[in-house]
Amino acid sequence: MEATEADSEIEEKHLVNFVVNSLDEELAIDLGDDVEVTTETLYEVLAGASAGGTSINHVCETTGDSPHANTVRGHLTEQFELDSVEAVGDMLLQRDALATLPDRPVEVCADLHLDPYYGDEDETEALYFSQAKRGTTTFHAYATLYARVRNKRYTLAVRQLVAGDTTSDVLAEFLELLDGLDLSVKAVYLDRGFYNSTCLGLLSKHNYAYVMPIVKWGETIQDELNRGWSREIEHDLAGEVTFPVFIDCVYQQGRYDEHGVARHGYAADAPFIDTPRDAREHYSKRFGIESSYRLAKQSLAFTSSQDAGLRLVMFVVSLLLQNSWRYLHWKYVAAPRRGGRRLWNWSFTEFCEMTLRAAWTALGVRRSVPANQSLDDRFFR
Repeated sequence: MEATEADSEIEEKHLVNFVVNSLDEELAIDLGDDVEVTTETLYEVLAGASAGGTSINHVCETTGDSPHANTVRGHLTEQFELDSVEAVGDMLLQRDALATLPDRPVEVCADLHLDPYYGDEDETEALYFSQAKRGTTTFHAYATLYARVRNKRYTLAVRQLVAGDTTSDVLAEFLELLDGLDLSVKAVYLDRGFYNSTCLGLLSKHNYAYVMPIVKWGETIQDELNRGWSREIEHDLAGEVTFPVFIDCVYQQGRYDEHGVARHGYAADAPFIDTPRDAREHYSKRFGIESSYRLAKQSLAFTSSQDAGLRLVMFVVSLLLQNSWRYLHWKYVAAPRRGGRRLWNWSFTEFCEMTLRAAWTALGVRRSVPANQSLDDRFFR
C-alpha cells in the first residue's frame, strides 16, 4: 500500500515561530512603551542560541537585525527571577508534553544534574554544594521530572537547587505536582541522589511504586553487598524507614579488567518487581534517558552570566526544544496508521539545525565580510 501524501509541510520558519510563540505565551515580557526591541526578537535570539548550542553573544554578533547582546541579556535578566521561571516553566513544559502521553500508566523519573562551577562563590547566585565531583564541591544544580515512554523523555518540571535545598524538598514538590496532574503513574524511578529516609518516606506517603539504587551507607548494607547470591532482604535506613532491597549478582566476565561477581542493590517497592533481576532490568531502561539528557545539553545555550533566573531560562528552553521536537514529530510529522504511527526520519539534531537557520534568517544572518582588496578569479566560477 502506498504511503498517503502529506496535506501540508513544516518549514523552518514554522519551527522557530512555534518555539517563540510558546515562550511568549507562558513567559511574557513587559518591555514598556519606549523600548525598540520586541519580545519576539529577544526570543528569536534565545531560540537561535539554544538550537545552535552557542551563546547570545555569538548570535547577536553574526546577525545584522538583532539587538546588542547586552540589550538581550539585560531585558531577560530584568524580567526573570528564579521562582517565577520555575512556576511558569512547568506549565510551558507540560502543555504539549502531556498531550503526547498515552492513555495508560507511564513511568516517571527524577534526575539530579550537577554542573561543576569553578568561579568565585561570592560572585554567583544560586549555587549548590555537594560531594566532590570533577574537582569541585560547588555546582549549578537542576532537578528534572519527566515521563518515559518507549525510551523517550518528556520533561514535566524543572527545579534549580540552591544552598540549603535538599533532594527531599524537591521530591516533595514533584510528587505534589504528580498528584495534581491527570496522569496515571506506573512507577517512579530515582537516581541515587534521592536515596535517603525522607525521600523513601515521601514515596510511601504518596503511595507511588518506586525503584532506585541504594548507597552503601553503614556496615550492615556493605556486608550484604559483599557476600551471597541474588536475593531480597529487608533494610532500614537511619532507623526511620524499612523497605525491600533487591541484591542482584552479575558475573563481570573480564569487563573493565575485572573478574568475579558484581553486586548491585536496588530499593524497590513495585508490584512488577518480584526478583533482583526484575529490579535491575527495569532500572536499566532508565539509562536510555541519559542520552536524552545529552540531547538537551546539545541545545543548551551557554553563558557566563551569574544571574540565576537567566541561567534557568536557558535550561528550560533547552528542555522545551526537545519536548517541542517530540510533540511536533508525533502530532504533525508521524502519519497515523493501524498498529501505530509511521515515523519520519527526523532527528533532534536536524530539528535544531532547522530552527537555527530560521532564527538566522529572521535576524538577518551576516552573509559577507568586508575585503581590503579586490577579489581575483579564484572567488568566481
